[in-house]
Amino acid sequence: MQLLQLVQDQVRLGIPLPWGIRDAHGKLLLARGQVLTDPGQLATLLTRGAFVDEEEMKAARRREADTPSENPFGLWEHLSLRLAHVLRSSSSEPRFPDRIAELARQLVTLARQDADIGIYLILRQDPNRHALYGVTHSVHAALVSLLMAQRLGWDEARISTLVRAALTMNIAMIDLQGRLAAQALPLTESQRALVQGHPMAGVEMLRAAGVDDAEWLRAVGEHHEQPSGAGYPLALQEVSEPARLLHQADVFTARISARAGRPALPANHAARELFIEGQGDALAAALIKEFGIYPPGCFVKLQSGETAVVVRRGANASAPLVACLTNRTSDALVDPVRRDTSQREFAIVGIVPDKDVLVRLPAEKLYGFKPL
Repeated sequence: MQLLQLVQDQVRLGIPLPWGIRDAHGKLLLARGQVLTDPGQLATLLTRGAFVDEEEMKAARRREADTPSENPFGLWEHLSLRLAHVLRSSSSEPRFPDRIAELARQLVTLARQDADIGIYLILRQDPNRHALYGVTHSVHAALVSLLMAQRLGWDEARISTLVRAALTMNIAMIDLQGRLAAQALPLTESQRALVQGHPMAGVEMLRAAGVDDAEWLRAVGEHHEQPSGAGYPLALQEVSEPARLLHQADVFTARISARAGRPALPANHAARELFIEGQGDALAAALIKEFGIYPPGCFVKLQSGETAVVVRRGANASAPLVACLTNRTSDALVDPVRRDTSQREFAIVGIVPDKDVLVRLPAEKLYGFKPL
């Protein structure tokens, strides 16, 4: 038996193992088909030394080659477009709750297949698609909510309700959000009134569309309330936990999204702000732990002199997997080169502002998929 040592990006959390994991002596530790969900367990395995039988890996690659796979970037795009249609036709869609539940299931499936791609799409949004901001923001907030809830150990039923609430929380101002994202001037009085009233207006629209899940409706109605009483529209002080989590996901994804009137805030800065504002509560802590210091989509400079973009979170928050966009002498690369930043020569020395990165490669190419 020829053993090959595994590295971080060869094992995906939440996805059945395509081969068994063994120790350095060939003893089977985890059988093919088992699912790793705990980042700590994965980190321990890799630290101690995790190996796979070369023949077993070759067989898995043959199975993968024989199995057609859809481009996940296209699936995320399709999800957003379908959500836009469903939200805008809520008054005429007889199966509206079922349609939203179906979209929520698809989002959960995509996230569990590869959450890193979802996070990458949040950070690397197209700044020229303001018109779609309302819908993409709902999808992004739903993904962040899901990741936070999973880290907090919520059960599947509660997560499902949360994701449906996230997808529909802004149903009353989906198109307005797109206009505001493209608007550099302050809100008008009429716009401000619509924003202030959208949580309860959304609840009424959802009820009219057939939603009768009390937790779903409460999360939408309270997603801008705060326990301090400083929220809106009712200045409540007793706010449900799903609504509080949804609020943090909503604010976080808004802050890391560029608008016509302001640039995007770096993800680590936005997460830190929420942690301080929430006085270090468990919800904000879950967000910080999930995104880490260098989330996928973040541009970084390496000790080697290369400029890279993070493509996968690592077992260590400070050592993700990256794809180099330039070489050591700042020449642009046609094909991205992967680096494991846990290795000293490729350690991250700092974040590079978006405006300073002149080399861009298609996201599909960074992850090994054919461009759409």
